[in-house]
Amino acid sequence: MPAQKQQLLILAGQACALLATAAFDLGALGSARRLSRAAALYGETARFDPLQAFAGGTLAYIAYYQNQPAEGARFARRAQAFTGLGDVARRRLAAIEARALGYVGDALSARRALDVTRHEGPGLTDDLHDEVAGEFGFSAERLAMSNSSTCLLIGDAEGAEAAAKRSLELAAARPAAGRAVKIVGGAATDLAMARLLRGDLDGAIAALNPMWDVPRGQRSPGILARTARVRRALTATPYRTAPQAIEVAERIEDFTRISDTHQLGPGAGPLAALKG
Repeated sequence: MPAQKQQLLILAGQACALLATAAFDLGALGSARRLSRAAALYGETARFDPLQAFAGGTLAYIAYYQNQPAEGARFARRAQAFTGLGDVARRRLAAIEARALGYVGDALSARRALDVTRHEGPGLTDDLHDEVAGEFGFSAERLAMSNSSTCLLIGDAEGAEAAAKRSLELAAARPAAGRAVKIVGGAATDLAMARLLRGDLDGAIAALNPMWDVPRGQRSPGILARTARVRRALTATPYRTAPQAIEVAERIEDFTRISDTHQLGPGAGPLAALKG
């Protein structure tokens, strides 16, 4: 009986964690935060560390997108203190911490966290991030996309371009049915931004091609924050007077405006964390 009760608590916590992800994708950050806290509580009650760590990581990136990156970094560090985590879980938390530190402006600490994400680890797994996986996993292409954003935050355009290309290559190697369009769109947008930073307008516009294919219902806060950053760059010096830049900036505006996330109301659209 105790084992069955524990399993029910874990399943309830997993349901809350998945609902939190769905709420985040719709821009309902307050609801996402409450659901993540509920997932963490279920994990604590069930004494299941991987669920607590996953929820902690989710709370970290929610804080990041609510323009509270220092709190996000603290959430990520606390989550890393849980035992029984596999290599995937630890890379996920390190990637989230790196993003938050990059947004704070702590480039040295962000690079250290990036180094952790690139470490293969001892081959450890856990019952959530690896056995259940799916939304609880953290694929190599998602990791590379996250790292490209961190590199942009710390001004490393070369590293951002390399990571974004890596993400797109890994995604392209998967069967079309198993390819995450949000990851492809996010990596493509980061690649465009990296090219803008080094003065390659034509290359940036070409890089955006996969982004336009992201369905309006999958234009999550992460995608919209990235596209907003590209739009700002296109409307600033030295690109603001280029006809191609003006055209693409207007197209990005429409891309955001018709997204479900933007139209569903509060918290939607380009969020506080427009830097990343």
